[in-house]
Amino acid sequence: MTLLLGPVLRHVGETTALVWVQTAAPATVEVLGSSARTFEVAGHHFALVTVTGLEPDSRIPYEVHVDGQRVWPLPHSPFPPSVIPTRGPRTAGSARILFGSCRYVKLSDRKQAALYGLDALDAYAARMAGSPVEEWPTALLLLGDQVYADELTPQTRRRIAGRRDRHPDWPDDEIVGFAEYVGLYRDSWIDPEIRWVMSTVPTAMIFDDHDVRDDWNTSAAWRAQMARKPWWRDRIRSALASYWVYQHLGNLSPEELAENPDWSKVQAAEGDVWPLLVDLADRADTETDGSKGLRFSFRWDMGRSRLVMIDSRNARILEEGEHLMLGEREFAWVEEQVLAPAADGGELDHVLLGTSVPWLLAPALGDLETVNEIAADRPGLRGRIGEAFRQGADMEHWPAFRASFDRLSELVGRAARGTGARPPASVTVLSGDVHHSYTARAELPGVPAGAARVHQVVCSPVHNHVPAVIRAAFRLAWSRPAAAWARAWADHQGAPAPGLRWDRVGTPLFGNHIATLLVDGRRAEVLFEKPRSASALDERARVTLSAKDQM
Repeated sequence: MTLLLGPVLRHVGETTALVWVQTAAPATVEVLGSSARTFEVAGHHFALVTVTGLEPDSRIPYEVHVDGQRVWPLPHSPFPPSVIPTRGPRTAGSARILFGSCRYVKLSDRKQAALYGLDALDAYAARMAGSPVEEWPTALLLLGDQVYADELTPQTRRRIAGRRDRHPDWPDDEIVGFAEYVGLYRDSWIDPEIRWVMSTVPTAMIFDDHDVRDDWNTSAAWRAQMARKPWWRDRIRSALASYWVYQHLGNLSPEELAENPDWSKVQAAEGDVWPLLVDLADRADTETDGSKGLRFSFRWDMGRSRLVMIDSRNARILEEGEHLMLGEREFAWVEEQVLAPAADGGELDHVLLGTSVPWLLAPALGDLETVNEIAADRPGLRGRIGEAFRQGADMEHWPAFRASFDRLSELVGRAARGTGARPPASVTVLSGDVHHSYTARAELPGVPAGAARVHQVVCSPVHNHVPAVIRAAFRLAWSRPAAAWARAWADHQGAPAPGLRWDRVGTPLFGNHIATLLVDGRRAEVLFEKPRSASALDERARVTLSAKDQM
């Protein structure tokens, strides 16, 4: 029996863990005495094993058995045993959270490999294998673009060559079918270092546009353009169904899975569940504001630190005259999760909000995106020009959805003030997408000096190529003259000033990076590292995220 992909360690609690695998055929998968039958999707086989009865505050080595045969660890593996690091009271005040976004698959072509540089997550995993287990991350957050369905490698092009005989409407340079998405995930996750690190660090994931297609859900006009393509319905079904299987399911806790109606239908079904996932994908693509029972946002509590991951792609409300990052129902759910007390009834030390696209950009870019939102909403030629700029210049981050930007800013301020006697020490928004890394500190109105410090932290890319002209543009955007010019232009166009102030801490970082959020009690800091070799990284920046008087 062949293990095709995985194991991937997903949600981990004090006594439970989820382990995801892909197998070559129908089978029973067992981990530490817990088992699950595979389910079939379009001829491919997957299992999500809920492991129970674990010891809190422990690192528990595990093996994977398929139909009684041990398939993990692999024979002659050079890596340490995979472990499940359970949470518990003893480790509630500490965390090492590894994060980043935009990880293009490793390339065999030498010229392309040199262009894209060293994979930061791959190098981190290689170094981690030789490090003490006490230094291993407690969580890995992948903040978008886990696969690139619209930037095809030579291997992918060879794999889809000749399919026009079967699908004459499908393009030669686009991923469309579910089986093609299966190939993308396999290419991205089969690398030995990546496979091992994902087997031993609890991993949370959210999509961004390239997991589906560049500029996915930028605007109503973009959706209308795509809907006219004869192959788009197949594409969006495959993209969302594969996301649900490979990424979303493992984000949920065992309790949430037990209450999930789509997961219950899949478990109860006989045979191939592709029709069920077609229905799920259609609902996800067409619903507004969670009205059909689907939510891709999720929450992880990690001791006294909380992560609320926001779906800032599929949850968008895109209608003529209305641009919302999240609808009312979805935003209300996010607010409830962010402001809820800790699981033990106490107070949180650190609040993390994950969103694939940044909340705080360079101030000049933020103002330009708000101006563009106004322009794209105008009738006639001016509106069409504005829409062309919106799509062509990727003006689709939180400031381009100004009402949602303001509401998120208000929520961040409420979280910083806290709901109990003692506010959190830090509130941090983690993001990716923009192909440079930075930390920005924000000052929000009504947030007193004794409240939590607020930062936007971006780590992007983990592995990708950033042209020199793009680097120059971002450097210019962070300059004070550019900010002053953009603010004046925004005033002229009637765009209101943001209700907060922010500025970067240090200089923006370019190239492949991986970041670690280090939590020790009420102290928090972020560390950016850049790969120097296949198993070594250099520290590029370290920023303290909590005030001394809050520690």
